[in-house]
Amino acid sequence: MKNLLISPILKWVGGKRQLLSEIMPLINKNCSTYIEPFVGGGAVFFELQPKKAIINDYNEELINVYRVVKDSPEELISELKVYEEKNNEDFFYEVRSLDRTPEYADMSATKKAARVIYLNKTCYNGLYRVNAAGQFNSPYGRYKKPNIVNATTIKAMSKYFNSNNIVIKQGDYRDALKGIRKGAFVYLDPPYMPISTSSSFTGYTENGFSYEQQVELKKECDKLKEKGVSFLQSNSDCIEIRNLYKDYEILTVKAKRSINSNALKRGEINEVLIYYVSE
Repeated sequence: MKNLLISPILKWVGGKRQLLSEIMPLINKNCSTYIEPFVGGGAVFFELQPKKAIINDYNEELINVYRVVKDSPEELISELKVYEEKNNEDFFYEVRSLDRTPEYADMSATKKAARVIYLNKTCYNGLYRVNAAGQFNSPYGRYKKPNIVNATTIKAMSKYFNSNNIVIKQGDYRDALKGIRKGAFVYLDPPYMPISTSSSFTGYTENGFSYEQQVELKKECDKLKEKGVSFLQSNSDCIEIRNLYKDYEILTVKAKRSINSNALKRGEINEVLIYYVSE
């Protein structure tokens, strides 16, 4: 039974909460294993709450948060309470600057996870963004009462992770796809193909995701089809993506995006859901 207390604890670029009504009907809820190689904030994963799953992301900070939630929820909550008490603009920039210091490498996993959650809850627009050196660089948000601790959700999420067969991986998405067999279901939510020069700034790792990598992802989708593994992918609605996936089913959906460096390009835009259903 789905636990209604579980929801994403991080706001992530391209989050899918608003598109769940379109996405969920396309997911095989009776699959043997659910795989999400670009889990991000996990809106789809936490809505589905499968009993057996593999989740992965390239972002080490993000995956560390999920691992700490699973293994050390009480310690994480205690750390977050400290951040909540100290929260102000000066403290925010002090915490933000930690990944620019040599001491950062020696910080505990729990302290790093608390830092990411705190910055995510208090930075402008909840935008997790890093510079070319991989350092967090979003500005302070000046919110009156940000939900920094969120203890109920953390405890519920930890219980879910530990009561089910959930593998949490960090690395290349292709590693999460190895050994998949028919009966599994894959949901792919990669960094989107930029639809303008101003939209590409929202990458949540310093490496970005080029057109060549989109082509590589298409090859991985073809491999899934050859194995008879059903999948669903979200991406931007642009000619490059439509051409790449012209042999697949494509559904156009509308999403409201408030994150863009160009204010004129915020608002409702088209995105696509690309899918293959195994016989």
